[in-house]
Amino acid sequence: MRKALIAAMAATLLTASVAQAAPHDLQRDLDAIRDSGAVGVQARLVSPGKESAGSSGTSVRGHNVPVATNGHFRIGSDTKTFTATVLLQLVAQGRISLDDSVEKWLPTLVQGHGNDGNLITIRNLLQHTSGIYDYPHTVEIEMQTEAGFRKHQFKQMAPEKVVELSVAHPPVFAPGSKWEYSNVNYIIAGMIIEKVTGRSWRDEVRDRVIQPLGMHDTTLPGDWPFLPWPHAEGYTLTAGGAFRSTEVSLGWGGAAAEIVSTTKDLGKFWRALLGGKLLPPAQLAEMKTTDPRGLYDGYGLGVLRHVTNCGIVTWFHDGGTPGFATGGTVTDDGRTSVIVSLSNDGKIKDQMAAKMRLVDNAICRSR
Repeated sequence: MRKALIAAMAATLLTASVAQAAPHDLQRDLDAIRDSGAVGVQARLVSPGKESAGSSGTSVRGHNVPVATNGHFRIGSDTKTFTATVLLQLVAQGRISLDDSVEKWLPTLVQGHGNDGNLITIRNLLQHTSGIYDYPHTVEIEMQTEAGFRKHQFKQMAPEKVVELSVAHPPVFAPGSKWEYSNVNYIIAGMIIEKVTGRSWRDEVRDRVIQPLGMHDTTLPGDWPFLPWPHAEGYTLTAGGAFRSTEVSLGWGGAAAEIVSTTKDLGKFWRALLGGKLLPPAQLAEMKTTDPRGLYDGYGLGVLRHVTNCGIVTWFHDGGTPGFATGGTVTDDGRTSVIVSLSNDGKIKDQMAAKMRLVDNAICRSR
């Protein structure tokens, strides 16, 4: 029965993978990611007048099942850019200010144990300079083991509770004094969207970003743990081997980590964002104003600045969840994008280095 299921999956994925063949150089870089230890990988490169997609590895570990180039995957922290975009749209409409305090919009939410929402601004949240302890990260670490994954696999938790568990710890630094990545910042950001608009952050992202751009394969699943078809199986790699981690509920990660997409849709979003189709020039400039203490070449408001090995300035946001790791970048003018999805997480240092080589090579060759 299992063999029949795998055979059916392979046939479906082969049908789903019909696309312009990857150029030799892109395919070589995809194979290098596979050879670095990735279970499966897909990538899509779009530049003016051209689009190509390819994949390597397998959709089912231990079997020869091609990875669909239109397969769905969890984009993880790439969700943060969608959230930041909506908040900056609200800034452009004059409904909020980046200098508004958390306390103004969510009274008493961030108080106690040395935390003070009066001292934390929306800008601090979006740029990871709030100093709030990141409870979600403790869960992420636990989920890197199979026992921890099973413990949290179908976790459901309201955003208020996630914040409560974070604020139960003292801040890790005074607001604005340092930089440290924190998922809870964006969970709070999603709550501010809801307070300002009277609608859920999911509805705002869907109506302001996903639907206008025609991102038909992008979903906000909430606590729903299953991926749309087609998709590769997701795996978490450990020192002792690997375990399947395809099904997982991430609604509790919400505005920080929830979205499911494809390389085609995600590239469409990034080209539209950097191409000025989602934000006015003033707000896009705010988004691209980076803190040099952040990751890569600086962290803006929900975006990472990355200068390729040939000197081209690009933007993106990496994402990781159980079973999947997302990478890529888009040029500063929004004309060229490359999106990469690995169908595994854990023990991925070498794979991330190979992924960055693919990204840089793809962008540099496109110019």
